[in-house]
Amino acid sequence: MTEQLNYNIRIIDASETIPVRHPVLRPGKPIESCNFDGDDLETTFHLGIYLNNQIVGVVSYFKNCNDLLTESSQYQLRGMAVLEDFQGKGLGNLLVQQGDLLLKERHIKTLWCNAREVATTFYQKNDFTIIGDPFNIKDIGLHYVMYKTLT
Repeated sequence: MTEQLNYNIRIIDASETIPVRHPVLRPGKPIESCNFDGDDLETTFHLGIYLNNQIVGVVSYFKNCNDLLTESSQYQLRGMAVLEDFQGKGLGNLLVQQGDLLLKERHIKTLWCNAREVATTFYQKNDFTIIGDPFNIKDIGLHYVMYKTLT
């Protein structure tokens, strides 16, 4: 159960995602691998969840279309990460819920991601569905395209 009163979510700069992306998504890899193409585009936004003034989780949203989906109004969720000590507390769910709200305000209809195999259950609990075949991302592992319709 999340102690929601102690956490707050806000829009952050791309550079603020790195201290969470690196240890969770790219451990042992160069810090530069945590910079994603499109991080600084005007259409991209990043959310951080904080406990007091410490950032403990991040997620990024990119205006990007996946050919497996027919809707023209799509965004891609990338870089979902919660520091290990804070995992399992529902913080990822809070980030996704806040992202959904912001995307709906922008009239975005479809949200998708390339989910690591170990994260598919998390995304399914957040109303995402697998589409297409699994694929491998070099040096990272097996992934699935997952999507959901925002209503």
